[in-house]
Amino acid sequence: MSATDAVSVFAEGTFEEQILELVNYLALSLPEDQRPPYVQPFQDTLTTPEGQKPLEDDVERRKKILVTVLGEVKGLGEGSEREIEGFFNLLLSHSLVLLPLDAPETKEQLATLFQTISSAEGSSSTKYRILSNLFNAIPRSSGLRLSVHQALVNLASTNDELDNLAVNVSEVEKWLSEWEVSAEEKVEFLKDLVEVYAKAGDLATSYQYQLSYVRSIPSSSPSAEPAALELIATALRSPTVFDFDPLFRLDAVVAAKSHELFSLLQIFLNDGLTQFQAWESSHADAISAYNLDKAQLDRKIRLLSFATLGFQNIGRDLSYATVASTLQIEEADVERWVIDAIRAGLITAKISQTTRTLNIIRATPRAFEREQWEALEKRLVAWKTGLTGILEVVAATKKKSGGAAEVAAVAATPVEAATPATQEVAA
Repeated sequence: MSATDAVSVFAEGTFEEQILELVNYLALSLPEDQRPPYVQPFQDTLTTPEGQKPLEDDVERRKKILVTVLGEVKGLGEGSEREIEGFFNLLLSHSLVLLPLDAPETKEQLATLFQTISSAEGSSSTKYRILSNLFNAIPRSSGLRLSVHQALVNLASTNDELDNLAVNVSEVEKWLSEWEVSAEEKVEFLKDLVEVYAKAGDLATSYQYQLSYVRSIPSSSPSAEPAALELIATALRSPTVFDFDPLFRLDAVVAAKSHELFSLLQIFLNDGLTQFQAWESSHADAISAYNLDKAQLDRKIRLLSFATLGFQNIGRDLSYATVASTLQIEEADVERWVIDAIRAGLITAKISQTTRTLNIIRATPRAFEREQWEALEKRLVAWKTGLTGILEVVAATKKKSGGAAEVAAVAATPVEAATPATQEVAA
């Protein structure tokens, strides 16, 4: 990480003048009669006694002065939005140049500053801009970006404005791969995001961060299995999660293969209602122990069984009786389940109430392994064969129509336009 990565926004003037500008801004929060005594110690520190090294050549002295100023920041201060932004931009610019960003004490000092900003009284829009400016000014690889983003998340969570962050999980994962932070810090950060979004009621985003969180935990960690089991339970109890395949790609989840929840997860990936009912009868206490809803699980396994049936019959008609048998429901309820499956994004189908069938247009496979690849290959071969037949028909039609066009052209040629040889034959 090099200092050249930093974005400097220094105001005009010497270091002494800029520090006094920062201190005078801080003094605005004090009663007027207290401002001069507040500023005086800084003025004394900035004055170089005769015979000592000039301040511009004394890096250590400038660092100490800046750290003192950082410690004096207790809020946004008394100024306009423009003045507030300018103050923090100038303060951070000096910090990026003078302080060793990788040093623990620097991280602690600046992390405190970021949290002070997010928790201070004042306009949340101003605080968003300040923190966003700071985030963008910090070198991309710096772990300080983690501290700024934590402050932004705290601010957005406190004000119930998480949508204002406009950041998705893939962006956060990319940032974590760039930031120079420990594995433990990454894990803890992702765990915080899981909890923040769950508390805000955004369960879909919380679940995505939970996948990332469990992925980031080493399988040897004591926290790996509890986190994996909680992820499995979250996926099973969620009314919108139907794709369980990503869980089987996580080391921590696979490591829990001897647990009863893992066997239930396998049923939701590959099996149907009969297997679920058998598991339930032999694990009576597990559903309540993991805060699962039997009715919700029952609905999900039926919808997933429907998706599998649909994937096996894409392009074909399914009778109501076949669907009812697979889902173990009455034929009168088939249309309701079709609508539920369509709403869940598991199938696309057309219902024919006259013939009591549905034509499967699209279906989502529960996993994409050898069986699904073979089914896809068969459809592609059939599609290719169909296209070949169509091309042959088109070519034959063009050939026939081309010959007919030639005959029609000769018949339509006027005699006077014929060549002398043709006229002779005609005569």
